[in-house]
Amino acid sequence: MDNKIVRNTYIIYSIIIIIIITFMVRASNNMMMTTVSLFSKYDLFFNSVEVGLTESVLALATFITTALINSRLNVRPRRYLFISSNVLFTVILAIMEFSNFITLWIFIFAAGFAFGAIMPNIITSAGLIDDKKLRERVLGIYTLALSVSLIAGPALESYILTFEPLRLIFLFFVPFGIVSSLLSPFLKFPDKKSEIKNKKINVFREPGFKVSIYAILAYNIIFALLIAFGGIYAKSVLKLSLSDVSLLFTGFFIVSFSSRLFISYKTPDNLWHYLGTAMFVTLAGIILIFFSYNDIIYIIAYLLLGIPHGVTYPLSIVSISRSFDMSYRNMANSYFFSVMMLIGMATPLAGGIIEDLIGFKNIFILLVPVIIYLIIASYKNMKLLYKRDNISI
Repeated sequence: MDNKIVRNTYIIYSIIIIIIITFMVRASNNMMMTTVSLFSKYDLFFNSVEVGLTESVLALATFITTALINSRLNVRPRRYLFISSNVLFTVILAIMEFSNFITLWIFIFAAGFAFGAIMPNIITSAGLIDDKKLRERVLGIYTLALSVSLIAGPALESYILTFEPLRLIFLFFVPFGIVSSLLSPFLKFPDKKSEIKNKKINVFREPGFKVSIYAILAYNIIFALLIAFGGIYAKSVLKLSLSDVSLLFTGFFIVSFSSRLFISYKTPDNLWHYLGTAMFVTLAGIILIFFSYNDIIYIIAYLLLGIPHGVTYPLSIVSISRSFDMSYRNMANSYFFSVMMLIGMATPLAGGIIEDLIGFKNIFILLVPVIIYLIIASYKNMKLLYKRDNISI
């Protein structure tokens, strides 16, 4: 058989595996992230600080796996960790309905730990292709699968909550975990030789990595607050039903998907054009939330913030793929994902404390100077990166 046909067949096979596992894992994980705060608030009657702490514990566990374990493992043990983590996550989904004030912390820590071993390896697998254009196309397909899962999860949850209590919602996502567990042994990992590191580098000093970190900081701080407290604010203050809250998240992720679909067709050579725009849209969205005195303005702000959610993540991982060869991509992806989890860990906890003091909406106006600083820092590092690569910004 022609070598080109064999190669193309294998690439298509790999893409299908990536799409299915990404969809199943992210849909169920996103359901857990958006539901744990609601579950702890309205079923276990946690206060605002405790609600924020649940999201922080979930992110802490993920950070431990990505930064301290996955980034340091060689290919074979990392593959075993990936497979076993899919199984562990499925078990957690099956037993979450039995949570009480004590066991909830154990379950969400285990879920976060498993998730931290799954997502960086999917990113690395999606970036294994040598050809730059094809690799970025596959990364685009991967992020589209993420977006579809983020739409499907809340949409399914919204429908289920019309006839089932919140406590049982986790059980309906167990089949997602079963599918990802069965397919996990078939995800492609790098060859062992490709991860032999011939030189020492400081990942955090690379301009391309800094750009990805600043961009994701500018958005993920906002996203973590929306996940932890946005639904509670919509229900408690704006009087939306739990089903409508899930529908709000669905609309948010539809906008995110549309943004990713737009940029996935042709990833721009100049990433700043889209990343810079996304960061300014984030700034506009948080200002609008501050002025959201009714549900219409709040919904518009939520949907507007779906745009940077769709753009920032895929372009950040493209920036990493352009900045590192294969021997360092797993490390860079793991550190990138661990920074995301640090944000997810610190933001809900700090947000819970600040919300008790000044209220949900006022948090966002405090973040305006932070976002402005991150826009400036991103621009400066993008200039350094493009100067090194002889590209005009």
